[in-house]
Amino acid sequence: MTRIRKPVDVETMSEFTIIPVLDLKHGHVVRARAGDRANYFPIVTPLAAGSLPHEVLAGLLSVAPFRSLYIADLDAITGEGDHRAALGLLAREAPQLEIWVDGGYATTEAPGHMGLRGIVPVFGSETLRDADQLLAAGATFGETGFVLSLDYRGGRFMGPAEVEQSVELWPNRVILMTLDRVGADLGPDIDALVALKRRAGSRAIFAAGGVRGEDDLAALVANGISGALVATALHDGRLPGEVVTHYLA
Repeated sequence: MTRIRKPVDVETMSEFTIIPVLDLKHGHVVRARAGDRANYFPIVTPLAAGSLPHEVLAGLLSVAPFRSLYIADLDAITGEGDHRAALGLLAREAPQLEIWVDGGYATTEAPGHMGLRGIVPVFGSETLRDADQLLAAGATFGETGFVLSLDYRGGRFMGPAEVEQSVELWPNRVILMTLDRVGADLGPDIDALVALKRRAGSRAIFAAGGVRGEDDLAALVANGISGALVATALHDGRLPGEVVTHYLA
């Protein structure tokens, strides 16, 4: 029997959510590990017969009634094309989802598929040139219309220092992306998340990288984090449906 912890009260739980992740490369969902994108290969998961995006999404939705989805379009991030057609298919097949998409956006003109219903652009710090681009994103999409991903590897910020420092330009949802913890079974960086939450004020902070199971979710909730982006623990079964549903906002 799966043990479901209840570490916090209902009011606190209502502020937390789990967001599954699809990393897309060359038309397939790939297994991400430690940010080593050159060695990401098509995923093998008990949740789907293959690694096509719509197959894996259907498998994830069989686990729990997720309301949001995070997609990293790795081809777009590395300048090798994009998955616009696949995104359109996913948006049509799962219209109930708000889909966060990191497509390596550096300007507000780049998200060409923003006409799709439910798509929210994620601006990653590693692809922003300066804080002016973050300012432009805010002017175009509003503070609720896009997500900022603050990207780190080995404790070092990836991107212009002014993006990390210009808190006043951040939208109301911010991801702490610790790339070296992705798929590495290291746990989330709680200290960094708490420090970011302190700086971010009322903004919602989301953890990306390192979530291994329910104990990590409990630690995130206890520290006031608003949600977690999760992939490996869902496919490995360490976060089964009954646990995920308990933690969904």
